[in-house]
Amino acid sequence: MFLQAISHAVPQHAFTQSDCWEILKKTPEFEQLKGRSKMLLEKVLLGDTGIDKRHFATDDVSQLFSLNAEALSRNFEHHAPQLAQQELTQALEKAGLHTSDLDALFICTCTGYLCPGLTSYVAEALKLPQNAYLQDIVGLGCGAAIPTIRSADGFIKANPSATVACIAVEVCSAAFYLDDDPGVLISACLFGDGAAATIWSNQATTTGYSIHKFDTIHKPEARELLRFTNKGGKLRNKLHRSVPQIAAPIVHTLYNNAQVATDTAIAAHVGGRDVLLALEKEMPHIDLTESWNSLRQHGNTSSPSVLMAAEAILNKPDAPDKIWLTSFGAGFAAHSCELQKE
Repeated sequence: MFLQAISHAVPQHAFTQSDCWEILKKTPEFEQLKGRSKMLLEKVLLGDTGIDKRHFATDDVSQLFSLNAEALSRNFEHHAPQLAQQELTQALEKAGLHTSDLDALFICTCTGYLCPGLTSYVAEALKLPQNAYLQDIVGLGCGAAIPTIRSADGFIKANPSATVACIAVEVCSAAFYLDDDPGVLISACLFGDGAAATIWSNQATTTGYSIHKFDTIHKPEARELLRFTNKGGKLRNKLHRSVPQIAAPIVHTLYNNAQVATDTAIAAHVGGRDVLLALEKEMPHIDLTESWNSLRQHGNTSSPSVLMAAEAILNKPDAPDKIWLTSFGAGFAAHSCELQKE
């Protein structure tokens, strides 16, 4: 299948890491932390995380760490559909298409839960055809964008004339949580909100890129190292310090499986500074410039981040003929695919 358009969006409210520190240290939740935890937050937020700013979908960022579970859920229900609608509208405009042209909509997220899912809200707001196929994909964490596109590929193989939109949207701020676990604290320092959309069909377009070489490796025995748990009704992110060292060799295996050519550009999930450093150490020949730039501008936006990096590569005046994408996260699972100019 061929890429018709790719686009991303982030909320308008942006905050530097020092902004986040000033806001966080004034909250009651911060005062309840142990001294060691407070020092860790200060060290990370005011240190070299590779992040200049993050975007949060909220009208009052000072309340993000103080909201109860119900209020956080309402934030997700309000902001996630808006981000997804904005992103799909932008992608359709780039592709020269209308919502009436869509035969299916796939949306992945892990930072909130709705039933019916986000596809229902977006389909209603943008007036998708009533017979459009809607598929919500949850539970795949930061790695979800690539398997979501893989699902779209399967749909198009079964329906060769179809045009399909895929959206990865995360309101990570709706899953902010604080306690004295170092992984929980570091998560609060890294994640930002955002969305990315792609549109696909069997029709070749001016982008000229088709997608191939889908692959996945999952290691469920490492599940407890990176996952969401539920505590007091809130999503609580578990993030073990060993995750970068686990991710890097798995991604390397996917890279070798795909027999990636040396002149292929790389778009990797933006897991954080330590994750990108681990990938570079494992594969010193790769160039992760666009992933580093995405981290700097937006933080770790979870599932949309790999598409943000890929879009930046595609927007280059001298865009390469091949782009290898890799995403990874909860499970532990890692995924990959390749865009190729035909």
